[in-house]
Order: sequence, then structure tokens, then C-alpha cells
Amino acid sequence: MSTTTTCPNLQSLLLDAGLPASKIHTPSSDAYVARQSSYWSICARSPQPSLILQPTSAQQISRILPVLVSTSTPFAVRSGGHMVHANSNNISSGVTLDLGLLNSTTYDPNTKLATIQSGSRWKEVYTALEPHGVVVPGGREGNVGVGGLLLGGGNTFFTARKGWACDNVVSYDVILSNGTILPSVTHSSHPDLFRVLKGAGCSANFGIVTSFVMTTIPCTKVWGGMIISPKTIIPKGLEALVRFTDRLGNDEMDSRDDNLIVIIGHNPMVRDNVVATLVVNVDGKEGGGEALQEWLSLDQMMNMSKMTSIREMAHEYIITQDRYDTWFTLTFKNDMRILEYCSAQHDKLVEQLIRFIPEQDFETQCLFQPVPRYFGGLAASASGGPENILGLEKTVTENSILLLAVTMVKTAEQEKFAYPLVKKWVEDVRAFAESIGGAQDWLYLYYADGSQRVLESYGQDNVKLMREVSKKYDPEGIFARLCPGGFKIPTE
Repeated sequence: MSTTTTCPNLQSLLLDAGLPASKIHTPSSDAYVARQSSYWSICARSPQPSLILQPTSAQQISRILPVLVSTSTPFAVRSGGHMVHANSNNISSGVTLDLGLLNSTTYDPNTKLATIQSGSRWKEVYTALEPHGVVVPGGREGNVGVGGLLLGGGNTFFTARKGWACDNVVSYDVILSNGTILPSVTHSSHPDLFRVLKGAGCSANFGIVTSFVMTTIPCTKVWGGMIISPKTIIPKGLEALVRFTDRLGNDEMDSRDDNLIVIIGHNPMVRDNVVATLVVNVDGKEGGGEALQEWLSLDQMMNMSKMTSIREMAHEYIITQDRYDTWFTLTFKNDMRILEYCSAQHDKLVEQLIRFIPEQDFETQCLFQPVPRYFGGLAASASGGPENILGLEKTVTENSILLLAVTMVKTAEQEKFAYPLVKKWVEDVRAFAESIGGAQDWLYLYYADGSQRVLESYGQDNVKLMREVSKKYDPEGIFARLCPGGFKIPTE
């Protein structure tokens, strides 16, 4: 559906509503090309909207939305543009509402709270907070956008201590589909809306969030960095990962400052599989805490760990961009047998890709992260409000591993070849986990493919609440009807 066909005078209506002409970008403009090119993944930039709108305030958005609704114009909402799959934050022949100019971060030393606008990127957030000696539990990759991560849950370097990123939000500014601005949505003012925004708010299911207020953490130094190891360490490395994950849930051990992200992947520079591990100690203990020592004793090809800061890490930990990306996710029991099977299936994937794609033209990631059972118990948020909507407390019943399965290729033809292979890889791992009683239902929204049923994985009670809140705050179903991308609330 083309907005120019549906509503020939849409641009005039937007101008009348107070959006400056300089913030309305047409396909022939340099600004349009620049914003399209700024998406992290080529997949996400592939939809071609009829217009890109770049509002500079919540007030402008509140006037834009009624225009889009009255003209039945389909739209997408973009924060940082880091979601992978097409139509998650962009739209073909509709309007993309680009929040990139809502990108300020301020700190109140009296309340020790940070106010962060939705279009910010995490490297910008940490840069603004660093002079105050504080951080927020936010994204680990600097180019990730604030809005998408916080509304999808958000795994951070501080999750083991502070819960998911969304658990540290104490207030939201939200614009409803009729243009009404709800400032300061808290667990006291709007407890139902407040809760569902903690994990199910992506893709504008309930409203458009323009800013977040978050609790902060005193933090000036951390220790960590990337370690590259040969693939020969994989058996011992997986054993170390199992023990690390179980140890995180043990209150007798001070391990919750340590982070271990294990990535087995095909490296195009060496044209072979290697193990890239991100190790971090957020307490700034040089050399890491006791829980990391087993991993650190394994063979290394390169060690880039150092005393640093969250800001510096966010600037350095940058994933390859401008690729056709396929992401799938899965959660399973922290079981050596499943990890070994997943790693073996990744090896088969690489062998299949090499038959069609030159070795230097693709990357893969078999990325493992600990999700111990106690993470669900951290959902009683730092705001003192209700738990988040993620449902981990009911769906992740044992210490578990979060898998991100990735391919990054250079052409659309290569993506078409790789996509079904990655999908089958994850399906096979799920089937194997089920066969030994190790499957877990929960899916992490930010890592999921568009075909995966993420919100259903939060549990039936949480889905019911999402439907109720949607009907209450968007009674006409505008977001379900006109903002179709991403993960929508399942219908009854």
C-alpha cells in the first residue's frame, strides 16, 4: 500500500500538524538515503517506506499519529535500527517514524536517576553519564538503540545483579494511538501499562515510548574484553560454561559481577572456526573474579582484556554491520549434552555454507549466555513495582543457556541460502533438548527471528494481560492494524 496512493496530500497534512518540512524525508532526498543506510542490517533497511518522519519532540509525535490514523497510513517505529529482520523497525510503502533525533540523556544527582530518550544509542548514553561516575544497566553493543532493547527486556553486563535492563526502568513517557501523551507512566500511576512495557512493548503494541527514567549504578571502572581461542578448546570451554552458569545461582560465591559470553563462530579472516569470549567483571576486579578463572586458564590466541569503562567497552564491542543477517534464538537447560550437540550442528552449518559461499564472505555465531533460574526472581524491579512481563519466573525452571544462532552474509542470494539452514539448526537443537528433557519455552525478543512466537513464550497469563492492556489503551486496535511489524500480541 502506498501512502501517495492512499493519501495524496499526506505531506500537507503532516505540515499542517506541525512537523517541519525538513523532518519529512522522501525517497529522492539525501536525508532519506542516509537514514535508510544507517540501519545496522541490510535486511532491516530493505523495506522502502514512502516517507521517513523524524520528529524532534513527543509533542510532534502526538500530532503525527492522529494524521496517520485518520488517513489509514501504515507505519513502523524505529529507535536505533538494530533489530535484524525486515519490517521489525521499517516498512514498505508506508511511513517510518524514526525517533533518531530524540537522543538526549540527562542525570539528576539528587534522585540519582537518568532520563534517556528512546532514539539514543547506548554508547551515547554511557558517554553522557560517565562524567557523573554512574552507568545504567543497558546495552553491551554501543550501536544498539535504547528503545528496542529496553522494551524487549534487555540483557546487560549487570543482569546477574540488577535483573534485566527493563527491570531498572522506573518511569516511561508514552504516546497513545490517539495522540494522548502519558507522562511518567509508573507502577503507581498505570501499573498495568507499566508492567507490559517491561518486555512486550517493542513494535508499538501499546504506545510509542519517547523516554525512559532509569536507576543508575556507581561505576567508573570495569575489567574485561574479548579473548580469542582456537576451536580445540571447545570441549573444555563448554564444561567451563556449564560450571560458570551453575555457579551464578550460588549465593555463597561472589560470582554475580562476572560475565561470560561464549561465541563459537566461523571467522572469515582466518577462514576457520574460533572461539571468541567476552569476559567482564563489573566490579572492576583486574583479572576477573574467581568464577572466570577456569575459562581464563584455557588456551588463547589473543587476549584484549584490560581495565576499562562501560563507555569504552560499548564503543569497542561493535558487531559487523552492513550484512544480510539471520538471527534465531532458543533457551535450553544448562546441560553439557545440549551444548555439545548445538556446537556440532554449528559445525555442520559451516560445512554447508562453504559449499555455496566463499569462506571470506560469511560469519557465523553460535553464541551462548548463562540464564540461571534465579534471573526470574530478579524481576521484582528496582522501581519497587511489579515484575516484568517476560515470564522467566515460570518458564525458565532450571539453570539455562540462551542461544543466539547467527549468519552474516554479503548478498541477498547468500541470505536466501543461509536462512533455512539456520532455522533448521535451531529446530534440531530444540528437538534434541526436548528428547532429553532439557527444553525451555522462553524466547528472548531481541534475538528472535520474526517467525518465532516470542510473546507466547512469556506464558498464557502474561499474554492475557497484554491483550487486556492493549484493549484498554488502544481500544481501536490502531497499533495492531497500522503498525504491523515486529512481535505483535497474539489474537485470541
